[in-house]
Amino acid sequence: MSANLGEQKNKKSKRKTDVSFKWAFKEYIWPRKKIVSLGLFLIVVRSLSGLVLPYASKVLLDEVIPTKNTSYLITIILMVLGAIVVQSVSSFSLTRLLSVEAQRLISILRTQVQRKLLSLPIRFFDDNKSGALVSRVMTDVEGVRNIVGTGLVQLVGGTFTAIVALVLLIRINAWMTFFVLVPVAIFAFIALKAFGYIRPIFRDRGKINAEVTGRLTETLNGVRVIKAFNAEEQENTSFETGVEKLFLNVKKSLTATAAMSSSATLLLGIASAGIMGIGGYYMIGDTMTTGDFLQFTLLLGFMIAPIVQMSNIGSQLTEAMAGLDRTQELMNMKEENDLEHRTLKVGDIIGDIEFNDVSFAYEESKEVLHNISFKAPAGSVTALVGSSGSGKSTIAGLAATFLTPNSGKVTIDGTDLSKVDLNSYRQYLGVVLQDDFLYEGTIRENILFPRPNASEEELLTAVEGAYVNEFTDRFEDGLNTVIGERGVKLSGGQRQRITIARALLANPKIILLDEATSNLDNESEAFIQKSLGVLMKDRTTFVIAHRLSTIQKADQILVIEDGRIVETGKHDELIALKGRYFDLYTYQSRI
Repeated sequence: MSANLGEQKNKKSKRKTDVSFKWAFKEYIWPRKKIVSLGLFLIVVRSLSGLVLPYASKVLLDEVIPTKNTSYLITIILMVLGAIVVQSVSSFSLTRLLSVEAQRLISILRTQVQRKLLSLPIRFFDDNKSGALVSRVMTDVEGVRNIVGTGLVQLVGGTFTAIVALVLLIRINAWMTFFVLVPVAIFAFIALKAFGYIRPIFRDRGKINAEVTGRLTETLNGVRVIKAFNAEEQENTSFETGVEKLFLNVKKSLTATAAMSSSATLLLGIASAGIMGIGGYYMIGDTMTTGDFLQFTLLLGFMIAPIVQMSNIGSQLTEAMAGLDRTQELMNMKEENDLEHRTLKVGDIIGDIEFNDVSFAYEESKEVLHNISFKAPAGSVTALVGSSGSGKSTIAGLAATFLTPNSGKVTIDGTDLSKVDLNSYRQYLGVVLQDDFLYEGTIRENILFPRPNASEEELLTAVEGAYVNEFTDRFEDGLNTVIGERGVKLSGGQRQRITIARALLANPKIILLDEATSNLDNESEAFIQKSLGVLMKDRTTFVIAHRLSTIQKADQILVIEDGRIVETGKHDELIALKGRYFDLYTYQSRI
């Protein structure tokens, strides 16, 4: 039974390898067949020109020196020099041609992977560290240079050189050649086994490297919190653990490659000693000339060198295929905006949003929303309140199409959002999140983010509407002030007003606000409340409310508990009910 399972596992592993190579060949090699073919031609030229030296050495020892023919000597020297020039030019052209093309492919592939990443659902990013994803974009694709670059061509070219050298060796002395082939065949068998062992190690290395990179990225992003809690040693220990895990993985692969190198040294050393003995015997018996022996020895180097080199190239190709396995896995993931199912496009929307018996689960059998139904008319403000983890953010995420219901419908103007082309809907969507996201750059660049080509008048209108000019007028560079990574040089209130200005410039029909006034001083909160008033005017708005005093004017307040709407109404109505909302409000008021 276990043997059958092992056999099935091996078949599955082999099938995965075959698919990956076919995919790599189809995607990267075949479209560049002209360049690869030219590379193969150059390596054949280089290999053939290299064979001139063994031929010239035999002629020198067997014909030129015995006859003392100086004119023939000059011809031989010129022929060798010409071959060396051809080798040098072809080697330079080969490296220049294929290495540049490989780097071009890496840049193209990185762009494709990044584009694919941004097309994946929000859930994917919730389940993966940003640093790990950066590693997949920047590191996993680098191995492709060994497929389109010199690696694959050297593998094919080396095989050609070894075969030509083998034919010439057999012509000189078949028995000596056979003696050499035995250890070479043993080495080839060991190398193939080693490659099968190494590939899963390389695949795991990509995952481990992504984890370590991800943790390091998080550490650097959260350095203020780490220092504030005196947690440097804790982070150092965590990073050391990851680095140790990476080291142990590298150690495994080094053991396998060391075994190949050692076996090559041993087996080929035995072959060399045997050649000396057999060659000496034939020369003593006058059945082999000194020139034949030297030519055989040099040709043997031309046959063995590519085989030994193939072990290194094979390791590189194995690592490349492991990285491409992970890249292929990512590229085959289902995109968020699946146009096969999202066939509807919305035009100029009114803004009526309705939840019809909506249920949702992040994990199977762990439902977080249960049969949610409500209407958010165009231009209205709907506030979502409740304890932490009650489902407020999930409802907002469904309205923003970041999530799709497991059952029920969320509609925009009567159209099922699960069937709507996301690009056509999200052009009308604006978000102001509690974790305000700002790029490193100027205030102007961050506000222009949703509409880079907006006019100066439109920009200034958004700036004034969000009261950004209240603080930028005090800055020497005004809107051109550089704010640092994630806006670290600004206060929380200033960052928040920039995100509101950005949303105003986008001029959306639907607004999602994860209210972020709870940790601000009174002056900042006053400015933000004014700017939010401008932003929410005549727009369908969802507010995730943390500070209940800020939502008293909402058109409807939904009290969410355990994934269900337990109360609905306006502020005064809910206070009069003296239910869950009354408890939450009076508790905050006492605080």
